Amino acid sequence: MSNPLVRAPRLPNPAPEYDQKYMEALISSIRLYFNELDNPGSILASTQTDLLNSRIVTALSFSQPNPATPGFLRVSLPTQADLASLKTGDVYYDTSASNVLKVKP
Repeated sequence: MSNPLVRAPRLPNPAPEYDQKYMEALISSIRLYFNELDNPGSILASTQTDLLNSRIVTALSFSQPNPATPGFLRVSLPTQADLASLKTGDVYYDTSASNVLKVKP
């Protein structure tokens, strides 16, 4: 699966013969690349796919880095203030109605 936020690294050019420094640089590049693929980053998303047409129907992005505790994420759902930009079926946090989760009709 493709991730537009992660780009493949430029791998070092090989030496004509075995070279320990080359191998270390190669493995380091590959290790960094896989670490980027394994790290969810600052935003996590959940998607729903229309199985009939194989297209994404909706997506929510609601996790952000928590400055109070580095390395942890805090959940920040859209609220009723964001209702105009949400699509049908998106979940939002309605703070005007007793702080409940709602789904945009």
